[in-house]
Amino acid sequence: EMVKKLGLKPIAKIIAQASAAQAPEWFTTSPAIAISKLLKKVNLTVDDIDLYEINEAFSVVTMVTMDELKIPHEKVNVNGGAVSLGHPIGASGARILTTLLHAMAARDVKRGLATLCIGGGEASALLVERL
Repeated sequence: EMVKKLGLKPIAKIIAQASAAQAPEWFTTSPAIAISKLLKKVNLTVDDIDLYEINEAFSVVTMVTMDELKIPHEKVNVNGGAVSLGHPIGASGARILTTLLHAMAARDVKRGLATLCIGGGEASALLVERL
């Protein structure tokens, strides 16, 4: 209602979310688990996703996730990751989602998946679709 009232046009919608957690020392592999859970939840495969934005507070997080899930490099962090773009404390989720949405628009693709690893062994994944 508010979108219509203000005359705004949404650029994407959230399709689904999934979280994962394991022992803190394995936090670097938690995003792969969260992505797997999310894809299973919506009955999609890695190949069904056009772009991925995987937070790389530590570069190994992205590398492990790509390796474990066999995600093609050309679909991941297409404008650079947190190592090059920044890892703002308390705002990484907003930065990652915004980067993903703009990359999707620039490439005219439909589905994007953003994920974060969270201190303590957790991870969260979010699937969005452009409108």
